[in-house]
Amino acid sequence: MLPEQRDEVEMLALMLLIRRFEERASQQYQAQKIGGFCHLYIGQEAVVCGAVAATRADDYVITAYRDHAHALARGTSPEACMAELFGKETGCSRGLGGSMHFFDRQNHMYGGHAIVGAHVPLAIGLAFACKYRNEDRVTLCFFGDGAINQGAFHEALNLAALYKLPVVFICENNLFAMGTSVKRSTSLKQIVDRAEGYDIPGEIVDGMNFREVRDKLAEIITSIRKESHPAFVEARTYRYRGHSMSDPASYRTKEELEKYRLDDPITRLRAQLTREGKLTNEQFDQLDKRAKKIALDSVKFAEESPDPPLEKLYDYTYANGAMESGHPRPVEPAQERREGAPSPEKAKP
Repeated sequence: MLPEQRDEVEMLALMLLIRRFEERASQQYQAQKIGGFCHLYIGQEAVVCGAVAATRADDYVITAYRDHAHALARGTSPEACMAELFGKETGCSRGLGGSMHFFDRQNHMYGGHAIVGAHVPLAIGLAFACKYRNEDRVTLCFFGDGAINQGAFHEALNLAALYKLPVVFICENNLFAMGTSVKRSTSLKQIVDRAEGYDIPGEIVDGMNFREVRDKLAEIITSIRKESHPAFVEARTYRYRGHSMSDPASYRTKEELEKYRLDDPITRLRAQLTREGKLTNEQFDQLDKRAKKIALDSVKFAEESPDPPLEKLYDYTYANGAMESGHPRPVEPAQERREGAPSPEKAKP
């Protein structure tokens, strides 16, 4: 679907859904119903919604660990997302992934990856597959500003440029890699300049402005579909919560946070639509009420969903046959398993 066909009120509703879902996730984490890490997307909604509004349903999306919004934006149900946070079998990763490992193949959302920068080469694989199959699909690879100093990031950009792959690298620059300011971790004044070293065209967009993100991504993606090439977008945004639920965010001032809260992406799009006569206050209130109900219903669904059965604990972790008497054991190397070859244990003196 082309971006001009995506109704902006519908996209505002999506941004509201992401916001209310994340607020409910925060509450459930504090109630100790969600374990492990939990990274919220509150404040950055315009980036993923603007990007998705510029793509087709068959394009690929891959991201890092702040991934709840990307799954929701691609069409994963809020119930499956919340159930995954709860570690339930009905979750989008069957309760085995948790907050950082959302996955939805049907909607072409390929993670959710917890290791910083490690998913960027995977995006190259997705893009390479599209070009190899002579498809006009585009891969969107989202990552934070902390990923740009990882070695895998540079290897991936080099390959993308070398093979002219149809991938858009989207840096969601929220100014902090965990608690470290980008000014203290990166020598460049502009992150987008990283792309220049690999002869990849780069753009800067206001990540708090849905329309600006959508329009720039639509322009870039149209160009890629005509002739395959990589592109880089630095979306300057801001997260209103800490790096994760356990982060008090004491490294930034209240004044800084308040400044960005006054530029809320949802408030901005709402104001634009209201001025243009496309949205009334009553309609906005209905959209928000609906988003809150969907988020609340997703919590109820997660609470009532079953836990993964204990016998599935090691599924997708160990190779078939690697379990013995309910306990994992080392998998023998392939060359050791040929007929007649002694096992590593028997080969020991």
